[in-house]
Amino acid sequence: MKTFFAFIQKEFRHVLRDKRSLVILFGLPVVMMILFGFALSSEVKNSNVAILDYAQDDASRLLIDRIDQSQYFSVHQKLHSEAEIEQVFRKGQVRLVVIFPQHFQQDLLHSNHVQVRLVGDASDPNTSNIVINYASSIFRDYQNELSNNKKLPYSIETETRMLYNPQLKSSYNFVPGVMTLILMLLGAMMTSVSIVKEKEMGTMEILLVSPMRPLLVVLSKAIPYMVLCFIDVVIILLLAVFLLEMPIRGSLFLLLAESLLFILTTLSLGLLVSSVVDSQQTAMFFSLVGFLMPALVFSGFMFPIENMPLPLRIMSNIVPTKWYYSIVRAIMVKGLGFSYVIKQTLILVGMTVFFLGIAIRKFKIRLA
Repeated sequence: MKTFFAFIQKEFRHVLRDKRSLVILFGLPVVMMILFGFALSSEVKNSNVAILDYAQDDASRLLIDRIDQSQYFSVHQKLHSEAEIEQVFRKGQVRLVVIFPQHFQQDLLHSNHVQVRLVGDASDPNTSNIVINYASSIFRDYQNELSNNKKLPYSIETETRMLYNPQLKSSYNFVPGVMTLILMLLGAMMTSVSIVKEKEMGTMEILLVSPMRPLLVVLSKAIPYMVLCFIDVVIILLLAVFLLEMPIRGSLFLLLAESLLFILTTLSLGLLVSSVVDSQQTAMFFSLVGFLMPALVFSGFMFPIENMPLPLRIMSNIVPTKWYYSIVRAIMVKGLGFSYVIKQTLILVGMTVFFLGIAIRKFKIRLA
């Protein structure tokens, strides 16, 4: 065992001397967390709005002021006719046009019914839908003020309650997703590249003729990346809690244990890649295209799996990131325990054993 630990120590020194690897291992998680946390968000704020006010009365002016004072909108300009609507959308100047009809206040107070038109730029349907919902809530609040929150006859009201994330913070979605992508990319790519690098340089032959068994030689190269990826998990969690103010509602120990299991899964994939390719470029291409793209598409982080065709939904079950992403969300966001993630855990264990078994069988003791 002394020889095995000496090999591990040697690999740690190799990794720590490689500045480019250190930048990728520790710089990438920090950059992605900051980028997703502050630059990318599902919230839509400061959207430019154009107003077409046929009424020009106190009620319409009050609502225009409320729209402008909202954190989600900024009144960009006022239109004079409906012919100008398409023109401002073509120029990309606004996301929404609000049209107040004539006699807006009079109809609202006397007939209790008036229609305000909201015209959105549906070239980006998701953003347009969000912006229209924001504007609709402003009008609903004003209507409730006029009626003193009294229920009207035969009215149907809906009460909305958001569990686990009442403020709809985007960090509750992307933190588990970023953890999944980073561990898949670093664990698989760095492990496969490091072993293939030994093959290209011709030093793998020297390692294989050493007194230690070839399998232990390969494992000694994977263990440092397991430790470094685990440190990445700790860094991501610290950034999530203290920088993005995202709580960890479940067991921290369980979350770290599941993360370690997923790291082992990614390392087994990296060992499998290293056993079938002979160049670093091929290993990197295989890791980026073969692992990162499926991880991004089939994890459920960016695209809902439920909306995919049946063949793609079936295919997503063989992608490890789907199960780890589900585990992290269950523990961090919902605060669930181990009994709720047993299925996903067993699937990851089975995948790890399967990938590692194939990697061992395909590993070539003789390189020539």
